[in-house]
Amino acid sequence: MKTKQYSAFPLDAKERVSSNPVICYPLEGIDFSNLHLLHDARKHMINVGEIIISPKDAKTFQVKAGQFFRIESIEGPQVGDLNLFQLNNLDEKFYSGKTRALYGTHLSTGDKMFSNFPYLRSLATVTWDTLDWYGYDKDGGSVHDVIGTRCDPYTSKLLTNVDYHYCCHSNLTRALVNEKGLKKNEAEKLVHDVLNVFMCTGFTKDTKQYFMKSSPVRPGDFIEFFAETDLLGVLSACPGGDCGTEHSSDNIKCYPLKVSTWSVPQEFLKDLHGSKTSSYNRNHGLD
Repeated sequence: MKTKQYSAFPLDAKERVSSNPVICYPLEGIDFSNLHLLHDARKHMINVGEIIISPKDAKTFQVKAGQFFRIESIEGPQVGDLNLFQLNNLDEKFYSGKTRALYGTHLSTGDKMFSNFPYLRSLATVTWDTLDWYGYDKDGGSVHDVIGTRCDPYTSKLLTNVDYHYCCHSNLTRALVNEKGLKKNEAEKLVHDVLNVFMCTGFTKDTKQYFMKSSPVRPGDFIEFFAETDLLGVLSACPGGDCGTEHSSDNIKCYPLKVSTWSVPQEFLKDLHGSKTSSYNRNHGLD
């Protein structure tokens, strides 16, 4: 491992490092009033469809605005990589970086999945998480992260000099090609940084490197979302299985994941505040 080289301490080093941290994006400006309405609405959910994601593969799915969807472990501990798009405008997609800046490194109940610029609106809200009991462990790890980008064949090639085609990046690309009829190059450009569903991750305390450890997910566990606009989802069942040892190989036992879609009578959603795209005028100081 490369050893870090440190420069000499300046005379005012203590003063420079003594300032207090300030939250960059206080959440007071975000409307959380929908959550209690959604918790009431979900008591009346009706299952309207489901798909199974095979191990080391991905599938697309559609969710209408006002529906809920769940990602569920069904046979064994398995993590998944989730991409979200606005169904009728694939240029609008999940923005993990800004979502992370707002909520932190891992998502759970009540957190929103924001879209990229210039839209910057909530695509979906997390309404239930059976793993929210996990919190943060002694290593600083937690589940459902927005810090890992997705396993991909390019990094795999860089580190191992092996071509591996079933990384989540490739799985997501393949699903967009096979199921949506997109060209390979077009599909790959649309694939974006993911929500690592069920994955247990953090940063090491010494070197601050991204780490993964065995996911606590078990059959019957799920994370549930409310769609705030019409959505196209793409989910990959990661080749790392529970990501307790490695990924980007065929060495690990993997399991399928289930995506189910749920509807509720509209009367239970009538008082919700809708998600709207940013009203910024996009002048950028140029006019």
